[in-house]
Amino acid sequence: MPATRSTLLRRGLAAVAALPLLTLAACGYGSEAKDEPAAQKVAAGAEKIDGLDSVKIGYFGNLTHGTALVGVNKGYFQKALGATKASYQIFNAGPSEIEALNSGSIDIGWIGPSPAINGYTKSAGKNLRIVGGSASGGVKLVVNPAKIKSLKDVKGKRIATPQLGNTQDVALLNWISEQGWKVDAESGKGDVSVIRTDNKVTPDAYKSGSIDGAWVPEPTASKLVAEGAEVLLDESDLWPDKKFVITNIIVSQKFLEEHPKAVEAVLKASVDINKYINANPDEAKAAANAQLKVDSGKELPAAVLDPAWKSIQFTDDPLAATLNSEAEHAVKAGLLEDPLLDGIYDLAPLNKVLQAAGEPTVDDAGLGVK
Repeated sequence: MPATRSTLLRRGLAAVAALPLLTLAACGYGSEAKDEPAAQKVAAGAEKIDGLDSVKIGYFGNLTHGTALVGVNKGYFQKALGATKASYQIFNAGPSEIEALNSGSIDIGWIGPSPAINGYTKSAGKNLRIVGGSASGGVKLVVNPAKIKSLKDVKGKRIATPQLGNTQDVALLNWISEQGWKVDAESGKGDVSVIRTDNKVTPDAYKSGSIDGAWVPEPTASKLVAEGAEVLLDESDLWPDKKFVITNIIVSQKFLEEHPKAVEAVLKASVDINKYINANPDEAKAAANAQLKVDSGKELPAAVLDPAWKSIQFTDDPLAATLNSEAEHAVKAGLLEDPLLDGIYDLAPLNKVLQAAGEPTVDDAGLGVK
């Protein structure tokens, strides 16, 4: 990607990143600290990693963060960290997780591509690194079949996204542009009405008729289908090899520099978790759902869980080229000025783990630290 001067987000996206007004790809704004499940036990004779008392891990209570959900539920992180305590914080919005990373409230976290890009550019490349991938896919355009029967019928309709400038919002705006339609990105007004709606209330908005469809991640998409909506478009069909990043692993640059062994331990756990998920999809799905119940008090019904889980691919590859494309889509939509993303990735620790496991290494698409 051509190097240009690092810039600030435009007014609308900057407001999103700075203020707790809306939510990113999950429920409400904020976070909640959680104690480890009883199943997590420190092995006898285990030693601390890098002399640390704890490693603070953040994630969303969202199926696209399934690697983290399964890892917490099955005790993978605690096992990898030995006698160093694995502690967890659950987030409902990207800006709050970035804020927590910046303040040291968490050390490492699972997060979507847009908040990672926004956090990196707003700090002029000084706060975070993407150190691994986690998931691809799990995003769909679902619509009211009585109102929208084909892609061309989307014109003139009201389509929800989770938040102004979030990953799904950018994807919808880019798709609208490719149809030759016009929408003002900040207001959402134009040939399609883009309605920024909290995922927590999107199903109710659909049932009330205030929206005609939504471009949303799982499990919201499958929740709408359970209410009678139909999948009109799977976003994976728009990408080469049907793969695009939906969840990354980020780490504080300070923590990465000071505690590389701890970062490697968490990444080893992540690689082991993804291997388990892909080899045991049904058991992993059940573990993720069990952790959702622990974190939120409510599990997903099978009619929502099964199709949602099936549409998500869990991968160690951060799919860096697609993150670069997502940044370009945000620029094209007018939500982001050309960002300097050079150095956003440091995949050396992950590739070390992958090599040790006999797995192929992954690429940073030229956006790694030099």
